[in-house]
Amino acid sequence: MTDRLLEMRNVTVGYRQPGLGFVTAVDDVSLELAGGEVLGLVGESGCGKSTLARSICGLEPLRTGTITFKGIPVNRLSLRRRPKPLVAIQMVFQNPYASLNPRRTVGSQILDGVRASVRPVRWTVAELLSEVELDAADALKYPHEFSGGQRQRIAIARAVAASPDLLIGDEAIASLDASLQAKIARLMRRLAVESGAALLFISHDLAVVRVIADDVAVMRKGVIVEHGPVSQVWDSPTHDYTKRLLAAIPVVDGLGTMPGTAA
Repeated sequence: MTDRLLEMRNVTVGYRQPGLGFVTAVDDVSLELAGGEVLGLVGESGCGKSTLARSICGLEPLRTGTITFKGIPVNRLSLRRRPKPLVAIQMVFQNPYASLNPRRTVGSQILDGVRASVRPVRWTVAELLSEVELDAADALKYPHEFSGGQRQRIAIARAVAASPDLLIGDEAIASLDASLQAKIARLMRRLAVESGAALLFISHDLAVVRVIADDVAVMRKGVIVEHGPVSQVWDSPTHDYTKRLLAAIPVVDGLGTMPGTAA
């Protein structure tokens, strides 16, 4: 494993809401990520996972704390061009409908990632489409010509095209068919690890996180309540919330019912 790429120290993020004052979404979070490491971030909807990811990209301002990427402070993005070193942070958003430009071909959008790369280009557009199980001819099509799951795979290809040092997947497999979710999650891990990049994989699917992550952080109400190697957290969880999450994972018993439910 290489040196630390990402360091978060006592990060707090929140929003001002009329009548409520400052509402905290991320509360005093400290995390680290090294090259080649895959960290799974899990927790219920609304616990602050996406806000944390957006803050790493500079899309959310910090109330307190610091974020550094390869020693460079990550500040809130402005209308100016993104600092070149921070292009090496790429994020796959949950909603591919909003993250792709409907007026441009998908090939041209993937090519944007290739051109933005701060490292030597490893891919062609055709190779990237093939990696996410689409055809080279699909490069000439527009986003509306694809299903939601296909759009998400295109978004993944575009992010990987920039040869990032840190790839963030914010519920990146949620819109995919069940048969593809684990496969695409493993693909994201492989593409990141083979290039020495770190992967922050945010998901509510704990079963997938267990398969692809090295470490896992469990978030509840903006706080990291448990963090450690996947095997340790799964086999010997210490926090009651983690225990409840793990107990809620569906287990197929072959009878058409879930264990503990009435037939």
